[in-house]
Amino acid sequence: MYVLIVATLVLISNWALEYYRHLRYVNAIPIRIHVNGTRGKSSLTRLISSGLRAGNLVTVGKTTGTLPRILLPDGKESSIVRLMGANIIEQKYIFRYAASLKPDAIVIECMAVNPAYQWITERKFVRSTIGVITNARPDHLDLMGSTVQSVTMCLSNTIPNKGVCFTAEDEQFHLMKRVAKSRNTDIYKIRPVDVTDEEMEKFSYIEHKDNVQLALAVCQRAGISREVALKGMQSSNPDPGALKKYSHQTKDKKYTFYNVFAANDPSSTEFIYNMVTKNLHGNITKILILNNRADRFFRSQQLVDICHNIQYDYLILTGEICDKVFNYAMQQGLPQGKVLEIGQIPMDDLYKKISNLVNQEGHVIGIGNIADKAKYGASIVKHFKNKSNGKN
Repeated sequence: MYVLIVATLVLISNWALEYYRHLRYVNAIPIRIHVNGTRGKSSLTRLISSGLRAGNLVTVGKTTGTLPRILLPDGKESSIVRLMGANIIEQKYIFRYAASLKPDAIVIECMAVNPAYQWITERKFVRSTIGVITNARPDHLDLMGSTVQSVTMCLSNTIPNKGVCFTAEDEQFHLMKRVAKSRNTDIYKIRPVDVTDEEMEKFSYIEHKDNVQLALAVCQRAGISREVALKGMQSSNPDPGALKKYSHQTKDKKYTFYNVFAANDPSSTEFIYNMVTKNLHGNITKILILNNRADRFFRSQQLVDICHNIQYDYLILTGEICDKVFNYAMQQGLPQGKVLEIGQIPMDDLYKKISNLVNQEGHVIGIGNIADKAKYGASIVKHFKNKSNGKN
């Protein structure tokens, strides 16, 4: 019994010492920005980091999106290798490394989905001075609750205490405001009112005005002028999951592929699909590629459901559990002739099938999950990217 008591006391002492050390690393970084939300977290983390660096603030960023990255003060990036999968303890090690670089600011993307873990990440690991919530949309409903209101309350777990928070969320802002008030935090709703189309065209990828306006507000709070911050953002590297398009032309056909895999909740996917196809008229074939994961069947169901609301010519099912998703599509009344169950065939064979569906011009939109076990979604993106670069 005596040994057990001593061992317990030693263990508790080590935990306390480790936490004290972590707080030292945290407090050594004066500006701590915690980015949360349903969609756009990785892109926004990059935008803010680039804007702060452009204003000569030594800044470390960390994304957890398609591929986890550390964004270094000189603009270079370093991959994060996870031997045991994603774990919120990772944030502790990020702070230890970041503090060694003596930064003025850290911009860190929330990697937790479970509401309890979101609370722990903010209160114990990040302790942000500036909170950011991109938006609140119905996603991860199995963990966050069945309504957008419950999702909003979960995301609000990262609103800081006695700090400031910015969000581009409009409809659920009243809920965030209530939480912020209880934590003595000022919260601001940022809408895209003064970002011009000309300014957006200077980005090397398809960015959203909401994200840019939100990032500009955060940078301004940190003392960086709009002009300086925007210039830095326009020269930033996009997240691997950022919305990009790749075009190429053969002897008799033209193809454009849109990487929309990162927007894998139904609301965001439908919004982006309508955005990229709204000006497509005439003899143009619109093809959806829905890449599926075995552990994300509910998400596949949601994305099948939006097909009732959009105009498309074909829905191609790739990745895992395609038979299961096909059966669901038939149950929901999608036209059988429009739904093709492909699976994980070689990329050249997939491209030939797409080519056979296109008359003169085809616009192919990749949705769903980019990372299944075989990384089939990422392979689709790579194939069309290589096509656009003339590699195959």
